[in-house]
Amino acid sequence: MSSPEPPTEPPEPDDPTWSTQPTYSNLGEIRAHLLPSKACRLRTPGSLSTNPQPLPPPLPKKILTRTQSLPTHRTFHASSIQVQPPRRPFLGSHSVDKSQAAVGPACLPAELTFGLADAPLGLSLRDLHSPEAVHTALAARQLQGLRTIYARLRARLMGGHPGPCRPGHSFRLLDSSPCAESGDALYYRVVRAHEDAWHILVAKVPKPGADVPHPWGLELQASLSPHFNLQGLCGLVPEGTLPGAPWRGAVALAAEVPERTVAQWLSEACTQPPEEFVWAVALLLLQLSAALKFLEAWGAALVELRPENLLLVAPRGCATTGPPRLLLTDFGRVCLQPPGPPGSPGPHAPQLGSLLRALLSLAAPSTTPLAAGLELLAAQLTRLRPSASRTRGALQALLWGPGPELRGRGAPLGPWLRALGPWLRVRRGLLVLRLAERAAGGEAPSLEDWLCCEYLAEATESSMGQALTLLWD
Repeated sequence: MSSPEPPTEPPEPDDPTWSTQPTYSNLGEIRAHLLPSKACRLRTPGSLSTNPQPLPPPLPKKILTRTQSLPTHRTFHASSIQVQPPRRPFLGSHSVDKSQAAVGPACLPAELTFGLADAPLGLSLRDLHSPEAVHTALAARQLQGLRTIYARLRARLMGGHPGPCRPGHSFRLLDSSPCAESGDALYYRVVRAHEDAWHILVAKVPKPGADVPHPWGLELQASLSPHFNLQGLCGLVPEGTLPGAPWRGAVALAAEVPERTVAQWLSEACTQPPEEFVWAVALLLLQLSAALKFLEAWGAALVELRPENLLLVAPRGCATTGPPRLLLTDFGRVCLQPPGPPGSPGPHAPQLGSLLRALLSLAAPSTTPLAAGLELLAAQLTRLRPSASRTRGALQALLWGPGPELRGRGAPLGPWLRALGPWLRVRRGLLVLRLAERAAGGEAPSLEDWLCCEYLAEATESSMGQALTLLWD
């Protein structure tokens, strides 16, 4: 419906006349024509009074579009909707060698899907009315998610391994002085380059007068796959490859650059509060027991366990404020010892007990449950001589539970062991929530988080029962 046009008034005698009805008016230009001309400007025939100048072009019309928040009656078809691909998260850059290509998404457990479909849950309508079925399904999903987190953290911590040396690699010595010194070797930083890729390795140079290493142990070290707590070798640097090197002969190249030894760390860490020192000692012994467990499974035993031959390096891909990574390097003192039947004495138990008592004696006495548990474990290592696998399980129980308070005073052992299943499910759920809260806050996982995740992802009622029996029975 159109509105009536307003009435037009007759023009005044002094008003300027226009040839057509203007659609656009420039007030500034009209005022300029109405002002008297300057004295230095001459009138031209094309003035406003005789021949008006052409008007400026009209402004383009603006089209107001409806905002996205307002309702619309337009019907969208499936073909007209463009589906955007999911945005990839930003990940920190890190070097990954081709030899580690197997450690990728294809080798990790399947991720949990949180779609609208109920089929991945494996629950029917009848199961939803059964609390036991719901609890069983949630426990299975929690375990699957925890194993996925553990595998991804392991790939991050173990990623970027330089791989073995190959023909065509060039080497350059970074420092003329060693970056670390262990009981029987000096470590020099070396750069290995090939085309556009390069890695920082360390040359392991034996000290003058050191014992001749056992050849079988060195062969075992060279043949081992990358292990988190065992020093891995990348190859040999032939003599004369590095001009100006402060050693003679060929030396071995190791993948991890050490910072210090456990003996050097003890001189600084013993000044910490007793609770922090005891916790750090337990984490280091847990990593050492994992390395010894691997050796025992291969039928090998370490002749002498010395803190000056245990190296500490910064872990990759996690927070630097957490505990360091421990590396067992003394393969020259490894001897052949075939594994015995289950329950046979462990070859490293007496040495671990002596080392644990020596470490605890460096700090002030602590009254924490962890300190009391470590004292008890040191006595059990000497008396029962458990394997490195059982020792590792006992250390995991001392760090993250279950503790003796779950059993209660005077309670029999049977009901306590039957309660380990529910305790394990609750502990797994709490750990997943904790990791989610820290990830939402932007915190990077620490080495301690990965070790705890490894424990709860692999633990069973039987393994926990053996560890608790060793400690509290």
